[in-house]
Amino acid sequence: MPSRLRRSFEEGHRPKFLVVIDETAECSRAVRFAARRVLRLQNAVLLMISVTDPPDGQHWLGVGDIMREEADARANALMEAFVWDSKSLGPMEVERVLRSGKKAEEIVKLINEDVDISFLVLASGTGSEGPGPLVSRLAARGDFPIPVVVVPGALSDAEIDAIA
Repeated sequence: MPSRLRRSFEEGHRPKFLVVIDETAECSRAVRFAARRVLRLQNAVLLMISVTDPPDGQHWLGVGDIMREEADARANALMEAFVWDSKSLGPMEVERVLRSGKKAEEIVKLINEDVDISFLVLASGTGSEGPGPLVSRLAARGDFPIPVVVVPGALSDAEIDAIA
């Protein structure tokens, strides 16, 4: 197992705020909070990850490849929109990672690979079904390698700006 020691404040390193980009309504809340924290720290990086599902089943004649390309294109377009939204708040460095697989597994892999990631920022759902499957799965782990910040999904831009 890789070292769990983070290096984000050592010389030559910068703290990274990791945010998961998806099509949920609350995603914009997590991105805004993380972007505001990055701006306040001045030397931090906003790191976005989008995880696509691999095509199901056996596909012939390249159908699986086409499905993967389409999913990647949608994910990249969504990340690009969030990059623009974030940079509209102020100058910041934004890194993007696109993975294919199970979302929770790919997030943990990325955190283990990049010792500069200091925080995972998620937003909770606002519906009656609870905080959301990703928040429930990751925030509840007792062995998670970094702090998980859960932003209430119902917070307004002004409320996020006031606390971040």
